[in-house]
Amino acid sequence: MQLNDKNAEFENAGVKLAAITYDAVEVLNEVDQERDIAFPLLHDAEVTVVNAFGVRNQDYEPGHRAYGIPYPGIFVIGADGVIRAKFAEESYRDRPDLAHILEAVEGL
Repeated sequence: MQLNDKNAEFENAGVKLAAITYDAVEVLNEVDQERDIAFPLLHDAEVTVVNAFGVRNQDYEPGHRAYGIPYPGIFVIGADGVIRAKFAEESYRDRPDLAHILEAVEGL
């Protein structure tokens, strides 16, 4: 996981990372143990956060294994709870460029 590799750089820029997914808690625990994730992996069972942020991929119907999947993205949220920047991709195969995100964070 690229974010895990860059966690120290984000922390040095004053940013704390967290990942949100609808994956089962058991899956998140396995990923955490296998990859020694340095930040919280949060479970969004009802895709409430995904919907609130408007990043749900609407291509999948209820019952499809990918239903509820969000577009890959990163939000930079200030200590005041305001979204300061949003980086998102339309394909699950693409991820936002972390170097670009670090530059943006350092410029805030």
